[in-house]
Amino acid sequence: MTTVFASPDELLSSIGRDLGTSDWVTIEQDRIDLFADATGDHQWIHVDPDAAAEGPFGATIAHGYLTLALTNQFLPQIMRVDGVSMGINYGANKIRFPQPVTVGSRVRGSAVLSEAEDIGAGVQAVVTITVEIEGQDKPACVVESVSRFLR
Repeated sequence: MTTVFASPDELLSSIGRDLGTSDWVTIEQDRIDLFADATGDHQWIHVDPDAAAEGPFGATIAHGYLTLALTNQFLPQIMRVDGVSMGINYGANKIRFPQPVTVGSRVRGSAVLSEAEDIGAGVQAVVTITVEIEGQDKPACVVESVSRFLR
């Protein structure tokens, strides 16, 4: 279920709020290969299933930045801010990749509103997104995502 804020100003009084979780996404080799093509990162650990089967993880793994990029898919499922002229991705404060995502794994995002501040034209929000791997204790990615919601 999506957490809906009626306006950017509503974010200001919601710091620390758990925003919920996204749907699960299965990481298939096709997605990994497409990401490798888009970025030029064709390291064997990502794109060579035979070599990766003999490697440290026993299978190919998603690029860390592929896992990070999925947060752009997850966040709109988790939260929405109404009453804005536009929302923009302003960057990230901190990104970590504690656990690799092996091919065939399912991942989803969960989020907490960590910070919110009035910036005049709107509200800048820091949402901490944790990408979990089904059945794993450690997350695949934790990112402090910074967005601006303009009035």
